[in-house]
Amino acid sequence: MTVCVILAAGEGRRMRPLTGSRPKVMLPLAGRPMLEHLLNAVMDAGVTEFIFVVGYGEASVRNYFGDGGSRGISIRYVTQKRQRGTGDALMTVEPHVNSQFLLLNGDMILHADDIKTMLKTPAPAMGVFSSTHPKDYGVVTIKKDKITGLEEKSLHPKSDLINAGMYLFEPGIFKELINITSSPRGELELTDALMTYIQGGVLRGVHLGFWADMGSPWDLLGVHEEMMKDIVPEHLGVIEDGVIIKGNVQTGSGTVIKSGSYLEGPCIIGSDCKIGPHAYIRPGTTIGNNCHIGHSSEIKNSIIMDSTNIPHFSYVGDSVIGSGCNLGAGTKIANLRHDKGTIVIGGTDTRRRKFGAVIGDDVLFGINCSVNVGSVIGNHCRIGPHTFVEGRLEDKTVINR
Repeated sequence: MTVCVILAAGEGRRMRPLTGSRPKVMLPLAGRPMLEHLLNAVMDAGVTEFIFVVGYGEASVRNYFGDGGSRGISIRYVTQKRQRGTGDALMTVEPHVNSQFLLLNGDMILHADDIKTMLKTPAPAMGVFSSTHPKDYGVVTIKKDKITGLEEKSLHPKSDLINAGMYLFEPGIFKELINITSSPRGELELTDALMTYIQGGVLRGVHLGFWADMGSPWDLLGVHEEMMKDIVPEHLGVIEDGVIIKGNVQTGSGTVIKSGSYLEGPCIIGSDCKIGPHAYIRPGTTIGNNCHIGHSSEIKNSIIMDSTNIPHFSYVGDSVIGSGCNLGAGTKIANLRHDKGTIVIGGTDTRRRKFGAVIGDDVLFGINCSVNVGSVIGNHCRIGPHTFVEGRLEDKTVINR
């Protein structure tokens, strides 16, 4: 039986400030950690034995997934003590695998049908995906079903096919890993170990029908929007008279939706939340547990994490907000440029025409604050009343007015 190894040890620095208190793989998508979505897809493909390589924030992964018994599977954990690259991460599992195994990066979403196809392919094999922006990834060239080249983040890609971070290996891969040296980034890269396979013409390419990875916070929203399309309506909380619900909406246990509120699916509201009165929750929104969205506040296409309060007369559009935050009354987060151009953050084009802000954990706003498009606000910031925020604020920034 094939074992699935999932690499889940990294912090995900490009996801900062959202990874300040949690590993990247535990960031929420459609109400669940991204790693859980990946795990479910592999389970649907028939795999029941897993090894998670953990490191940064590993306690949150271990505590959430446990030994897998409640899911009818087996999960073992191996710790990568220092995050020295994917090759180093894979070496940590060598004592634990002695037959064919599936290897996956933990920060991506796959479909079970593609995983089934991979499992039927002779090893060694690599998943490849056609991308509209291949220069951001490892670019693959292929002839018939064999990989003929692999080049990391080329400015002039030789194809639109990219390395999807999905592999099927035999234990022989560990012999190749022994011979690799540190990359310019100071890491041991798994892709360097693949060159012997490529040069020998034995590495097969498996074309994937669906693939999504999350490199930056704005990538979360794009994948989140897609995944929200499949949610099933469920109401475990209290829906007061005078609430209007349209489309597929989920509300968790202990949650109260107060009179006059308008919920437009797809949206997910977690447990023990208080929504309204007269709140407007628009499509694409996920609200975590223990949150308060108050009177006349509007949330559109956003991810709001646990224990965050947006009490009243506020607007949040196309944003990702961490846990334990509080937006003062009248706080507005803009999500559209006047010229309708795509939002650029720190010199990086998000490729999104609508994007608000990325806000870390434990950020407190005074009343009537305004946050400009593309702002990134670090963890534990304190923003005084009537403040205009734009650009990037580092962790623990204090602005007094």
